[in-house]
Amino acid sequence: MHQVLDKIEKGLIVSCQALEGEPLHSSFIMGRMAVAAKEGGAVGIRANSVSDIVEIKKQVGLPVIGIIKQVYKDHPVFITPTMKEIDALAETGVEIIATDATNRLRPDGCDLATFYKEIRSKYPDLLLMADVSSVEEAMFADELGFDIVAPTLYGYTAETNGLKIDDHDYDVIKQIVNKVTKAKVLAEGNVSTPTIARSVLDSNVHAVVVGGAITRPQQITQRFVDALAQD
Repeated sequence: MHQVLDKIEKGLIVSCQALEGEPLHSSFIMGRMAVAAKEGGAVGIRANSVSDIVEIKKQVGLPVIGIIKQVYKDHPVFITPTMKEIDALAETGVEIIATDATNRLRPDGCDLATFYKEIRSKYPDLLLMADVSSVEEAMFADELGFDIVAPTLYGYTAETNGLKIDDHDYDVIKQIVNKVTKAKVLAEGNVSTPTIARSVLDSNVHAVVVGGAITRPQQITQRFVDALAQD
């Protein structure tokens, strides 16, 4: 486990995801996106779905953070929400599995502590990553024993709606780094420029995850269009 964490230390992890309905939704395309990320110097990949992960692992030898985005009846917890998704990801041989680690109950009514214990009991050697939305959730995930924590869901819960990491505010990351004592902290969520990536890395995080700013061309295009439309 420590070897995987060593491989990603102080590096860039690229999130290669395209959901159904997005222009690049294709396991083949995500595989090629991972190759491009590797050629650019990425040290790891974050990917969604078994099919994408299997293809990516065929194309690159980088550590993969695997998730399955699965919505159950509009339930707000959808990032690897149940053991069904954990089992499916474990079958792929993925190095790290990430899950929603907010304080919300899961679609099956399970709380995070119970869910974590079930995963650890079945897969004691898996590296587990907690996607959290607050400093308090990061601390709780750390106490439970998660290997990695990241503020992936900061700005995406009812309590943090509208908040985001930007050019001027890395406070949530700095607080998590200061409060978490055992887990590695990754910077993830709205890391939209190289300047932000560099700044958050200087906050003593273990590594930086960047997604849409690299792998979602429709979002990148929109940023340019919006800039050109300004008076």
